[in-house]
Amino acid sequence: MKLKRLFMILPLCLYPFSTAFAGEDVLNSGDTAWIIVSTALVMMMTPAGLALFYGGMSRYKNLLNTLAMTFVTYCLVSIIWVLWGYSLAFGESDNAFVGSLAHVFMAGIGVNSLSGTIPTIVFVLFQMTFACITVALVLGSIVDRMKFSAWIVFTVLWATFIYSPVCNWAWGGGWMARIGALDFAGGTVVHINAGVAGLVLSLVLGKRVGYGKEAMFPSSIALVSLGAGLLWFGWFGFNAGSQLAADGVAASAFLVTNTAAAMGALSWMFAEWVHSKKPTVLGIASGVVAGLVGITPAAGFVTLPGALVIGLVAGLLGFFSVAVLKHKLGYDDSLDAFGVHGMCGIWGALATGLFASPAINPDAVGLFFGNPGQVWTQFLSIVGTAVYSGIGTLVVIYITKFIAGGLRVEKEDEIIGLDNAIHGERAFEMD
Repeated sequence: MKLKRLFMILPLCLYPFSTAFAGEDVLNSGDTAWIIVSTALVMMMTPAGLALFYGGMSRYKNLLNTLAMTFVTYCLVSIIWVLWGYSLAFGESDNAFVGSLAHVFMAGIGVNSLSGTIPTIVFVLFQMTFACITVALVLGSIVDRMKFSAWIVFTVLWATFIYSPVCNWAWGGGWMARIGALDFAGGTVVHINAGVAGLVLSLVLGKRVGYGKEAMFPSSIALVSLGAGLLWFGWFGFNAGSQLAADGVAASAFLVTNTAAAMGALSWMFAEWVHSKKPTVLGIASGVVAGLVGITPAAGFVTLPGALVIGLVAGLLGFFSVAVLKHKLGYDDSLDAFGVHGMCGIWGALATGLFASPAINPDAVGLFFGNPGQVWTQFLSIVGTAVYSGIGTLVVIYITKFIAGGLRVEKEDEIIGLDNAIHGERAFEMD
């Protein structure tokens, strides 16, 4: 009788191993729990971290408008993603440029569907938070002067026709993935994409009234600092969660993310201290974000020494782009979306080709570990993303202008402030 029971139980014990050997996806509760937490962390980055970071940097009369545009971006992209954005990014397709319509309205994705070791629904939500924050990052270039209605139209079009295809290129099996480009958590997909789009949008809109002639002080450095802290916290889900597993690579990504952020803050602070004789809180907070941007594409591929160099250069490059380059070129990138996200994203993508270590991932090897070709591959991914984002954004802008009846607010509204002119509210009670 005991022998009979043993033979009955033995197949059940061997079942998980048999499915694994058969190549079938098997749910892992630890991985699932970690990615659910990571999704919540990245979600917090947009309507909390970025909203406060951008809101605090905007002028007092436009603080609420900045918050509103950030919030509405998250809401719009959340809907777009589950209706058609995810399908365009990750739908099964033979071409190298965009997904398919196989999963429109989440078709074919049920509660038992798996992507690797996690439920596909969790993967959809995790990727949704990336789409949301990417579109919201563009906002930093044009606060103080874009119509709220035009921003809504732009968000729908840009998320659909720019973000989703670029996401497919890197993570959905598109051409960047096929040539071996490395982007662990969004150097090209998120930061270069958003930074270039923001630059193009700011150039088309033109400078703010009084730009270069009058001081434009941030409304609240305290909000900026709080927002940067929340972004830093959420970024652990952004980078470490991109491993899609609770394992050693995720732990390494967590470590190098924190290290690069800290180094970025210090290098920006000391550069500003030398240049302007004052280490500002705004500079320290901006350095944190610069370091986080720089490490994002490399987080799952580099070791600690690489992270230190990436953070160091990102802080210096971010400061130079904001304090020197922008003023020499004369463009009005309101909150430095291109200077921080675009420039540091480019550095991070290139640095991945330099520092990717086989000790972290044997399939991702950079120049300093014997694979100089990876730098060229990274360069191609940067150029491809920048060109598509720049030209595609320009097309989206003119379609938006036609649909929304213009892009820019009236001059009188810009002078009064968009909080009152558009929303009928004030962030602060003024005596």
